[in-house]
Amino acid sequence: MSGKKNKSKKRSRGLKKHEIAGLVQGVFSNNPKRTYNYKQISDLLGLRKNALKQTVVEILYEFLESGFLTEVSRGKFKLLSRGAYMEGTVDATSSGAAYIVPSDGNGDDIFVSQQNLKNALNGDLVKILIFAKKRGRSLEGEVIEVLERKRETFVGRIEMSKNFAFLVTDKKVMFRDMFIPLEKLNGAKNGQLAIGKITDWHDYTKNPFAEIVDVLGDVGENNAEIHAILAEFDLPYEYPHHVIEAAEEIPEKISAEEIKKRRDFRAVTTFTIDPKDAKDFDDALSIQKLDNGNWEVGVHIADVTHYVTPKSIIDKEGFDRATSVYLVDRVVPMLPERLSNGICSLRPNEEKLCFSVVFELDDEANLIDTWYGKTVIYSDRRFTYEEAQEIIETENGDFKEEVLALDRLAKKLRKNRFDHGAISFERIEVKFDIDEKGKPLSVFFKESKDANKLIEEFMLLANKRVAEFIGKKEVTQGKGGKPKTFVYRVHDNPDPEKFENFAKFVRRFGYEAMPVGEEKISSSINRLLKQVEGKKEQNIIETLAIRTMAKASYSSNNVGHYGLAFKHYTHFTSPIRRYPDMMVHRLLESYLDGGRSANATKIEEDCKHCSKMELVASEAERASIKFKQVEFMKEHVGKEFTGVISGVTEWGFYVELDENKCEGMVSIRNLDDDFYRFDEDNYCIIGRKFKKKYQLGDAVKVIVAKANLIKKQLDFELIDDMKV
Repeated sequence: MSGKKNKSKKRSRGLKKHEIAGLVQGVFSNNPKRTYNYKQISDLLGLRKNALKQTVVEILYEFLESGFLTEVSRGKFKLLSRGAYMEGTVDATSSGAAYIVPSDGNGDDIFVSQQNLKNALNGDLVKILIFAKKRGRSLEGEVIEVLERKRETFVGRIEMSKNFAFLVTDKKVMFRDMFIPLEKLNGAKNGQLAIGKITDWHDYTKNPFAEIVDVLGDVGENNAEIHAILAEFDLPYEYPHHVIEAAEEIPEKISAEEIKKRRDFRAVTTFTIDPKDAKDFDDALSIQKLDNGNWEVGVHIADVTHYVTPKSIIDKEGFDRATSVYLVDRVVPMLPERLSNGICSLRPNEEKLCFSVVFELDDEANLIDTWYGKTVIYSDRRFTYEEAQEIIETENGDFKEEVLALDRLAKKLRKNRFDHGAISFERIEVKFDIDEKGKPLSVFFKESKDANKLIEEFMLLANKRVAEFIGKKEVTQGKGGKPKTFVYRVHDNPDPEKFENFAKFVRRFGYEAMPVGEEKISSSINRLLKQVEGKKEQNIIETLAIRTMAKASYSSNNVGHYGLAFKHYTHFTSPIRRYPDMMVHRLLESYLDGGRSANATKIEEDCKHCSKMELVASEAERASIKFKQVEFMKEHVGKEFTGVISGVTEWGFYVELDENKCEGMVSIRNLDDDFYRFDEDNYCIIGRKFKKKYQLGDAVKVIVAKANLIKKQLDFELIDDMKV
């Protein structure tokens, strides 16, 4: 061994840089799939001196610059010469180009121009040819083959001709209209909404061939439009028959043996408080005064996982959906209605199985003790929020002592939460009064009152304590003293640059968002939100404040919840409508029974899926609201409204109307008194000659010019500036 080392040392003394470069090149060329850092290369070549190792570092980064290598992670390199192939997922941009995200997670994303994408669509798995890196530019590539389509069905409108038809699609989702042979129309008629499935698409210069797999109905017809929105986001609008049949086989009757296994709350005063149109009641509250003068408050959550077993037909369907979708006129449930509205729903005057968190609180809402476990309950009353609110305001009604006690405790919990830095977002929620055909009759604003906040506080407390129970290792520790794998609801700190831009914007209105003195950012945001309450700019500033914040998501990696100011937080309280809550129930039950820590990789994968589906559902919900706004404003074309500029883009600005919060666009093309350009840094459009500005938050007067149901688009025309 020593002889070999001496030989390597002797050989390496006289090597020049270009000779070392040739050797390094040979290592990578002969091992195209291997990853090396400078130490590994130096060892392989027998280079022991620090100066020679430094030369290796220089060579590696020169090869990186030339495109011969790619940096997989900091200081680790892999062959990436001209003609290299890679598989990855298409991440499309609004411009039509895309980045390809490597499937193996190694290396940077590869840019692909629109013309080099061929027929690849957003989310597709593709094989690309990577071009050699040009000096000063990032790597680029060209799609060679679509390996797997993310989706094969697309929603659109039928356009007929004599010998064939097209399905005209949303260009953001499918950039070419789909060619439909007449024999593949499946009964669809001209102008109808339908779903097409790709059958053949070889030549990227031509339209894909497709067949109609479902006819949704006429444009403007409520069911057709809502189903089209769901299909647009690749969400299901009906339940598979085999899943419904599986749900029908689940027995509703609770056995005496099952009740014996559980803590019995049937004799304790229990009720639900929900929206008046709710059908799935997944949480109930019980309350009783203890002999020691403290309060026992039970947060009882439907025991969905008792009925839905892992890997069952219903569980697989629930996981795929991951969440119920709350559209403007309906709920598309995560679980079949027999479960969501029946067996699991905590309906009044029925015995129900629950998974509960039971608190002992003193009169000041200080937490004395917490119990977790399976229970059986009997709900004595189903309150709507309006009914509970009336009891709070009049101090009169059914179970008034219990409702008033819970309200008083909730207010103390809320105050304590805000004292510790929680952020108080209470945005105006727009709702529609809708007739039996789905037509919007009027707009109203939903207000969160004490009854809503009562429920919110106890749900937050339950979610927080369950997360602490696992995360703080109150339950039996996992291996090595680490907390066992769990599902957390996380919310990261705001991005400093975004927050500074936001603070700069609100100063235009005379407000200060930056912390003053010893103030925390969360406290400064609360101060700001309180100051704008009731002002015309309230909705704009609250919307921007929310955009400034990081997005909440699910993860097994607990980074805390910034908005709530909780170090540990999860979602335990809505398993009927959220799959992560079902995951939490299963993990908690397992750990209470002494089970081993779950597989962290698998839990994290499931968390990512649930976060993604939550985002998709949210986008579908917004699309349904937008559709109803356009439908509602069709009756107001030609009328004048006052509003506030709510968004600014390179093609115009959006205006949110004061009266009904409907949002439409004023096109930059229609501003004919100057040539306007978009100033991204200052949230405005500014005239080149006269320097006139249209800025985010400006009050304006508009006329409703067009309400396009097909495009779900409101067009406004500016008729006057409102000088305020």
